[in-house]
Amino acid sequence: MNLKTVIENMNDLTKVTVAGEIDAYTAPKLREELLPLAEQSNPQLTISLRDVSYMDSTGLGVFVGLLKNVRKNDGELRLVELSDRLERLFTITGLNDIIDISSKAEGGVQ
Repeated sequence: MNLKTVIENMNDLTKVTVAGEIDAYTAPKLREELLPLAEQSNPQLTISLRDVSYMDSTGLGVFVGLLKNVRKNDGELRLVELSDRLERLFTITGLNDIIDISSKAEGGVQ
């Protein structure tokens, strides 16, 4: 159960690439890495989930909390490059209605 994150600052955009599994074991680490980014003034976060092989409800909770903090600081959050499985997870839970998600790369994410 490994999780790897790569954070890149590109002008006004912060691009985060996440790889591995997001579950009860790894979610606290992910939250710890992402929360400071969301607490900046006007954060513009694009998070690629291309290499995420598994996510459970604790992972969803990380992104809901992240979205709250981003909005509190007048920013934007985009989740990109979701697998069909992850996109279905966000759709089933209704989170696709509140979080900007896309199966395609956007905002300079390759």
